[in-house]
Amino acid sequence: MNYKQTLLVIVFSVLSIMQVSAQVWEIGLQAGGAGYIGDLNPTNPLKISGLSFGGFAKTNFDPNWALSFNYSFGKIKANDANSASEQFRQRNLSFNSKLHEFSLMVDFNFFDYFAGGGYSRFSPYLFTGIGAVVFDPKTTYRGSAYQLATYDTEGYNYKTYALSVPFGFGLKYHVKNNWSVFTNIGYRNAYTDYLDDVSKNYLDPDKYATDANIRQTQILLSDRSNEVLGYNIGGKDIQRGDFRKRDTYMFVGIGITYTFVSQKCFNF
Repeated sequence: MNYKQTLLVIVFSVLSIMQVSAQVWEIGLQAGGAGYIGDLNPTNPLKISGLSFGGFAKTNFDPNWALSFNYSFGKIKANDANSASEQFRQRNLSFNSKLHEFSLMVDFNFFDYFAGGGYSRFSPYLFTGIGAVVFDPKTTYRGSAYQLATYDTEGYNYKTYALSVPFGFGLKYHVKNNWSVFTNIGYRNAYTDYLDDVSKNYLDPDKYATDANIRQTQILLSDRSNEVLGYNIGGKDIQRGDFRKRDTYMFVGIGITYTFVSQKCFNF
């Protein structure tokens, strides 16, 4: 299933479920930070590298279960030059990327809760679902920005969109009337290893671009160790990234919601 098909499935699923089942509607906004775990940050799952924001429309089936359609935007980045690892500093790669995520997620509230009523004024909750993320890794070389996916820096022409699987936990609190606030942290397993443009080995000379202008930049962006060491450490069959098959990204933040309660609201 490609990116466009995934978005259509998510949108039509949300619309059909809301038409038949919605009794308690909820809309919300969230803002906070975004992070990334991958080849340039393999060990720190809580590192925030940029801002994030998003919004959602949600239908609550009962005080415990809810389904939402979400849009999230975030910025992630990493730079080997700032790493504590000497090996990473010698590799000297860097990237930054904007993330656009569309997702369908299920919430489970541990307590009987929703902002328009319920026995509990607050509740911890879990969420998971399925989504699609659009990304565009870039780097800066000698003062100019380059879209890394254009140059096939590992000799592989990857897509700049992928399926993602979100999961996480949070806390909701009913403030007053139909208003509530919440905070959460959520990770996304992305079905790509190229959020950071780094995955496997350095560029094989057999896979150089045929266009001379592209090829020159491709070679420069693939192996930037010579900017630090004065020589290149890469080459055919030499490892450039780690052995994990997928990158992960993360959103953390706080938000506010408003709940629309119909006359046919579920009973407690």
